[in-house]
Amino acid sequence: MTADGFITCLWFDDQAEEAAHHYVSIFENSSLGEVTRYTEGSPRPAGTVLTVEFTANGQKFVGLNGGPGFTFNEAVSFQILCDDQEEVDHYWTKLTEGGEPGSCGWLKDRYGVSWQVVPRAFVEMMRSSEAEKATRAMKAMLAMGKLDIDALRKAYAGE
Repeated sequence: MTADGFITCLWFDDQAEEAAHHYVSIFENSSLGEVTRYTEGSPRPAGTVLTVEFTANGQKFVGLNGGPGFTFNEAVSFQILCDDQEEVDHYWTKLTEGGEPGSCGWLKDRYGVSWQVVPRAFVEMMRSSEAEKATRAMKAMLAMGKLDIDALRKAYAGE
């Protein structure tokens, strides 16, 4: 299988092109790709967007305007690993615009897609062989909406 042989398809009612533009505006290493349109005799009006290909942060996606039959839920989410608080704040702010913040670093964007905005530092804390420290960081994380790296580090250190 080639590197582009694995593409995530996101099913929208009729917002695939709008969503693609939105995601491309948020993430670096992103671009819009080919757009296909419904033809005469299709379930949607001829000329309306059927699919839109896009790349967000190097990951390939296709947005499909398939109608209201399916909606997004938390069973699938996208993790964004962040190097610093500025990055956490950026993604949290951009993705919650028109969406809704959740707990533990989770949120839903304006299209109902679930995201986890996670500092790499927290991932390292959870990998620690020092269980007490990891437990303190986990407890702190469970009380947060948007994750705060400094607060997580303090909890990890027992401060």
